[in-house]
Amino acid sequence: MSTDVYENPLITRYSSKEMAQNFSDDKKFKLWRKLWIALAESEKELGLNITDEQIADLKKYAEDINYDVARQFEKEVRHDVMSHVKAYGEQAKSAAGIIHLGATSCFVGDNAELIVINDALDIIISKLVNVINNLKNFALKYKDLPTLGFTHFQPAQLTTVGKRATLWLEDLLMDYDALKNLKENIKLRGVKGTTGTQASFMELFNNDENKVKELEKLVLKKLGYKKAFSVTGQTYPRKFDYNVLSVLSGVAQSGYRFANDIRLLQSMKEIEEPFEKSQIGSSAMAYKRNPMRSERLCSLARFVMSAPVNTAFTAATQWFERTLDDSANKRIVIAQSFLAVDGILKLYMNISENLVVYEKVIDKHVRAELPFMATENIIMEGVKKGGNRQELHEKIRQLSMKAAENVKINGGENNLIDLIKSEQMFSGVKDQIDNVLDPKKYTGRAASQVVEFIENDVDPILMQHNNELGLKSEISV
Repeated sequence: MSTDVYENPLITRYSSKEMAQNFSDDKKFKLWRKLWIALAESEKELGLNITDEQIADLKKYAEDINYDVARQFEKEVRHDVMSHVKAYGEQAKSAAGIIHLGATSCFVGDNAELIVINDALDIIISKLVNVINNLKNFALKYKDLPTLGFTHFQPAQLTTVGKRATLWLEDLLMDYDALKNLKENIKLRGVKGTTGTQASFMELFNNDENKVKELEKLVLKKLGYKKAFSVTGQTYPRKFDYNVLSVLSGVAQSGYRFANDIRLLQSMKEIEEPFEKSQIGSSAMAYKRNPMRSERLCSLARFVMSAPVNTAFTAATQWFERTLDDSANKRIVIAQSFLAVDGILKLYMNISENLVVYEKVIDKHVRAELPFMATENIIMEGVKKGGNRQELHEKIRQLSMKAAENVKINGGENNLIDLIKSEQMFSGVKDQIDNVLDPKKYTGRAASQVVEFIENDVDPILMQHNNELGLKSEISV
């Protein structure tokens, strides 16, 4: 690691090597050569004067890229694609004259970018389903554990720890659907020529439209793809980049929600992210256990969530068939958004697999609020014993105010149940009140919902990715 120049922390601290390699120059330039070979082979098959020797020469150097030569040419010609055309020709000398025949720079640039994006989506999906699997196991383990529900971050009706986890899962399932939709509809730019009209290829094939259309089909097949955009300018539609980053933003939003909830729960001492034996929470306050993983996740998510607006501007300002003011921008925003989401999912995997649940603290918080929530049931029991519903309700209201005063002003415990038991009006149900205070009576169908949701919605997805499950995520810093 260099210490005297800036290095991207997405590479050095957060993302996986797998994702970093996917966006590497080495992968890009090898894809360029793969595209040039596919084009030359297809043109040969359709009758152009290209020899087997030339194709063999191209294949010989497909992955042996002479970077120094390419860099020297780029200093001279100030054009990245032409510098690599020339460098390739220095190696595959017999084929130097037919490399890039009829093509524009976007033939290699855009098609390669789309392949890289497609491969990056595979990496993201693989990590996402592992997070889903972790949360599934967590939800099932704690499906019956009552916990305070919150609306407006105020105590509300009870739910269960497992049911709350299904809310995080539901977000991820929507992200999964969006990612799969992108994958299933991925298209290459294809073989379209300089402004998308295929004029250069019409010239090469003597205006034979059928051969020009067949050329694109052959190239796509050699690259392992079935579809290309039907029409393009010089570039593939930049709106596709916006769609991709919008989906990545969705993954970031889901991660942010989960990590934000964990940060709140950790402050309440109910659930904690993993904290290692020698980990330091604060340089000043030695006792602190800061939720650094969750905070880092939220920090990366904020970056990704801001990215789609960048690609929206690019999509909106293409200037007819294309302008080049997207090039430098695209080198940054697409790769870094994928690297950041990769880092988010690494953290999400690590946290979700190692969550620590403090059941007694959760129960203590439930017991502190449950008397208020149980009052309606107590009223109903009183009515069954012959009491007047309105009179019982008013008395409960008065006693609730006293109990709230004891908690908020005196700093005492919630003594509402003791106050109710001491009232003559409730003497007929006094022996039943403790039974009414069983927290599991107030979680509704939460546990059943967890089981049904996982069986109906989660498991079918996990079954499709069974061979990808079991990934582990280590956090390096």
